[in-house]
Amino acid sequence: MPQFLLLGLVGAAALYGYKQMKRDAARVSERNRRSEAETRTGAQGTLVRDQDGVYRLKKD
Repeated sequence: MPQFLLLGLVGAAALYGYKQMKRDAARVSERNRRSEAETRTGAQGTLVRDQDGVYRLKKD
C-alpha cells in the first residue's frame, strides 16, 4: 500500500511540473513573439494602457 501512495505522489508532482513547464513555455513564446514584432517595426517597447488611462511600457 505505501508503494501506491508514493507512486501517486510522484505522479501528482510530475503532472504539476508538466503544467508549470507548459505555462512557462507559453509565456516565453509570447515574449519572443512580442520581441520579434518590436524588432520588425523598430519599436522601443510595447505600450499598455493602465487603469488610470495612461500608457506605460509593458513589464514582463
